[in-house]
Amino acid sequence: MTAYFERLSATEFRATAAVQGAWNTAEQHIAPTIGLLAHLVEVDRDARRDDALTLGRVSYDILGVLPIDVVDVEIRVIRPGRTIELVEATLSHDERPAVILRAWLMQTTDTAAIAGGALPVMPPLDAHAAWEAGAIWPGAFVRSGDFRHRQEEPGRASAWIMPHHPLLEGETVSTTARALGMIDLANGLTPRVPVGDAFYPNVDLTAHLFRTPDAGWIGLDTTVTFGASGIGLTHTVLNDASGPFGVSMQSLTVRAR
Repeated sequence: MTAYFERLSATEFRATAAVQGAWNTAEQHIAPTIGLLAHLVEVDRDARRDDALTLGRVSYDILGVLPIDVVDVEIRVIRPGRTIELVEATLSHDERPAVILRAWLMQTTDTAAIAGGALPVMPPLDAHAAWEAGAIWPGAFVRSGDFRHRQEEPGRASAWIMPHHPLLEGETVSTTARALGMIDLANGLTPRVPVGDAFYPNVDLTAHLFRTPDAGWIGLDTTVTFGASGIGLTHTVLNDASGPFGVSMQSLTVRAR
């Protein structure tokens, strides 16, 4: 089974054809890169400490497009700490930074007695119809998973996703990194207008996670909003079979065609 990336060294990774993008098939879809950086932050954490701080917030800035090629990743701890730390990971191509992640890693404690929240729970898998993302989007990445989709209106939908490929060849990846490697798909799940009528890539992605997702289907409960001046927003409640486990936001640059 083809992975999205292959490790070449401690810092270098080769993107495979499975990452082929949707806006331009000569470029990478950014979703697997988001998962790869989360995984590498966790690998770096485990090499430095043995208390397994968990990813609580991940914030990615997308500085440019990426060819389907070899990339390099550098990680540094910005704010060390015993119970929380801030880590930065920079992914570059040909020495040009393309994606920067800043991640807060946080200590977990037992708060089961007071756990709860009012985030909406997605309809279950069997309330969604099979869906071919490749019918409206080009590129190999959007065809590299099974989709179940439920459209409410343009710009409002939910979908369950089961990826076909592992994130990184030959390495065990956490369920958190696996899920993060899919959530950028939210921006293409429910176009507000036909895909040929507008261009609306995201310049960032920030996710706040309050528990670890499971290893099953990944649920995206998504609302897309376009403003009147070329800026948009994709908001998603992240779900697994047990309900919400976090939220994500993507800032969009919107251009009518």
